[in-house]
Amino acid sequence: MSTQNPSAAENPGDRTALPVERLAAAGRQFTQPQYTDNFYEAVGGHEVFVRLVDAFYDGVAQDEVLRPMYPEEDLAPAKQRLLLFLEQYWGGPKTYGEQRGHPRLRMRHLPFRVTPQARDHWLQHMRAAVDALGMAPLHEATLWDYLERAAHSMVNAAD
Repeated sequence: MSTQNPSAAENPGDRTALPVERLAAAGRQFTQPQYTDNFYEAVGGHEVFVRLVDAFYDGVAQDEVLRPMYPEEDLAPAKQRLLLFLEQYWGGPKTYGEQRGHPRLRMRHLPFRVTPQARDHWLQHMRAAVDALGMAPLHEATLWDYLERAAHSMVNAAD
């Protein structure tokens, strides 16, 4: 003999339904967001990384410590390199590797005197850029964790 109340099972809020019936009814109404294990796609892809890099370089352009480290008059080539690197690192297009090979970040930064002060300026501008994105907390924390560790690893000179 079943105690199932068919009308209650259709309404997950109906407290007269058995718990299993309420759960089954709720399952029919629940839709889970599309899952992806690709960070690049999960945060919004190309447009999000363009916004990040643009906001970051807006700060760099005005920074008396960092700006002299960029030999080009125009920051556009540096912006493009960072954009392509970040996109590839986070699961986007492989364009950086196709154009420039392995990132070799420390090697590529050795010609520049990266001091703790420069690192802190870099992190200040990158923090503002990340904050401007308004990402979900888990995505923001994941991205920031990487950026902070990367910045610390680039230091190659004392202040």
